[in-house]
Amino acid sequence: MKNMKFIQYPFVIFMALLLSSCFVAKDYTRPILEETNHLYRDVSTTDSTSVADISWDQLFTDPYLKGYIKEGLENNLDIRVAIQQIAAAEAYLKQGKAGYLPTLNAKATLTHQELSAHSQFGSFLSNRSTDQYDLSANLSWEADIWGKIRSSKRSFQAKYLQSISAHQLVKTNLISSIATTYYRLVALDAKLGVINTTIENRAKSIEIIKALKESGQVTQVAVDQYIAQYKNAQALKVDLETEIFTVENTMSILLGKGPQAIKRSILDNQVIPRQVAVGYPATLLSNRPDVMSAEYELISAFELTNVARSEFYPSLTLTASGGFQSLEIDQWINANSLFANLIGGLTQPLFNQRKIRTKHEVALAQQEQALLNFKQKLLIAGKEVSDALYTQKAEAEKFNYRQAEVEALRNAELNSEILLNNGYLTYLDVLTARQSALNAELLVIESKLQQLLSVVNIYEALGGGWQ
Repeated sequence: MKNMKFIQYPFVIFMALLLSSCFVAKDYTRPILEETNHLYRDVSTTDSTSVADISWDQLFTDPYLKGYIKEGLENNLDIRVAIQQIAAAEAYLKQGKAGYLPTLNAKATLTHQELSAHSQFGSFLSNRSTDQYDLSANLSWEADIWGKIRSSKRSFQAKYLQSISAHQLVKTNLISSIATTYYRLVALDAKLGVINTTIENRAKSIEIIKALKESGQVTQVAVDQYIAQYKNAQALKVDLETEIFTVENTMSILLGKGPQAIKRSILDNQVIPRQVAVGYPATLLSNRPDVMSAEYELISAFELTNVARSEFYPSLTLTASGGFQSLEIDQWINANSLFANLIGGLTQPLFNQRKIRTKHEVALAQQEQALLNFKQKLLIAGKEVSDALYTQKAEAEKFNYRQAEVEALRNAELNSEILLNNGYLTYLDVLTARQSALNAELLVIESKLQQLLSVVNIYEALGGGWQ
């Protein structure tokens, strides 16, 4: 009979291993997303390549900008926070991989017991004081019959990949923010140059208008208007210098250092690509970090639904314990003090206050929520690409009109001054022509800035920068 018992143990273990191959857990498959067909609206592409596949140091040519992006990726605090999130997710991933292993605990105890003289056993024992010494180990292992452990491990793996996507998203956003801030700085420098030139010209014009007043061609009102326009330009200069100062501070924070001056090139040196390849809309699923993160969240929710479903089925657990147990300390570590237990258990949940069903229903709802969030992220990504593409096209067209407008208004300003000097126009016509020309010149700079930013926006919207 003893031999029969020892034969049964390997049989139980063999059956546990055999059953562990029978999974009820489903395998994740990406949902069919019809939304990917027309994400870019009226933009059709037959080119599988995308600007997102290009490294940032190839897309951006300005040496100062490239240096700042490299510095930001090394020092930015958001990047460092994201790296710590990856480290935390990796720890959970290791925990998930260890789910197949048994648990092993060891303990040593000393138990002292004083029995009551009126108790069942104390009434007939002369020595009612006992000591017991235990040194034992407990091992427990659950067979993954229904794939619960496997699904849990896959959920941890999806969370880990999601943390990596979050890190990639921070990199993409950081590169975009640094480039945007840098381009704003060079554009502000260009505007400041225009204002400085305007101030110089208006200072000379004041002398001219004063001479005209002395000759009786204009009144003091004209001189006052010229001075007011000159002061307005000086006020604009102060505004621009203030904005440059604050934008430099913003750039410093992006680089992970204290506020300081930022070295930079000029706006005329910035190259605007004529065409930007966007690739197929489906590439957003593998390029855009927030879309990938949303899918990993969906995968995690899907696997947790598998875990919740497996709770309805019986679980098979093998438990073994053994060690030394003695009433005498000098006989504690002794062959006669050895004990051992081996238990194989099959547990089927029956009534548990609806906890398992609730857990399953919640898991299904969270899975559907994750699916809707995944689709929403994809639609938003497509909208951002579509917006950036249209903006790039519109700004390029508008830039040509703005340049022509500036040329016409500068000619009008020059001609109006000549006519004023010859008595054919009033000073108000000259003031209007000057202000219109200044506004148009500033808008040309703004239009070029928007063209540069549209390229940055396309690059970010397509998920570039983290590769």
